[in-house]
Amino acid sequence: MTYCTTEGLPQKMDVYFPEAGGPWPLLVYVHGGAWMRGDKSEAAGFARGMTAQGYLVVSLNYRLYPSGRFPAMIQDVKCAVRSLRAQAGEYNLDPNRIGAIGVSAGGHLVALLGTADESAGWDVGESLDQSSRVQAVVAMAPPTDLTRNFPNADMELMRQTGEVNLAEASPINHVTADDPPFLLIHGDRDSVVPYEQSQLMYDRLVQTNVPAQLVTVQNGNHSLTGSAGSATPTLVELNQIILDFLATYLK
Repeated sequence: MTYCTTEGLPQKMDVYFPEAGGPWPLLVYVHGGAWMRGDKSEAAGFARGMTAQGYLVVSLNYRLYPSGRFPAMIQDVKCAVRSLRAQAGEYNLDPNRIGAIGVSAGGHLVALLGTADESAGWDVGESLDQSSRVQAVVAMAPPTDLTRNFPNADMELMRQTGEVNLAEASPINHVTADDPPFLLIHGDRDSVVPYEQSQLMYDRLVQTNVPAQLVTVQNGNHSLTGSAGSATPTLVELNQIILDFLATYLK
């Protein structure tokens, strides 16, 4: 489905419906891939599990670097939320119960979605009579302060182009007391996005009185897994943590 058209190009989403009921709470999934690759199809398995729990799930594609330059990515994500709110009746979703979940670069984008309000200037395009605000954010292995160094070459490439105001693009610098609750999940052995990125974000959220939870995956890498199943919590346990968090704030 097309959610918005930007620069003459339709931006696509996959929509996963629960079998019955509604209006459903909505989960917006934003894929990772260092802002330059990845696809909405990565959410398929996750979405099937969430629809079984009564969530409508939408997985987004968005403009990617280098054809898309920041803030194109967050503009697209915000446009998707506004568009979905505008079509709440068509999709049988509850516009007052929208959560966002993302991994890595997708975690960065959902963290920006949760923190950057209209004053950031990224609400452009369609359905501007609607809000892009969400009611809950789940960010897994997210870059939150782009002014710091990253060990990953793709991340450094993005940072060193000189095209992005790194402080402005950092979710940690947009945190305010009215932000939605955050669940941060990060492996303590992440060699792509340092664990400190979630720790710093968690500290800022707590200092600002935003409800926040940080789950540290012991022995966890960027994929939140470890060698020979050594990571704890496990992916199954993390899924339950996510379900519990969403049940608190979206159900």
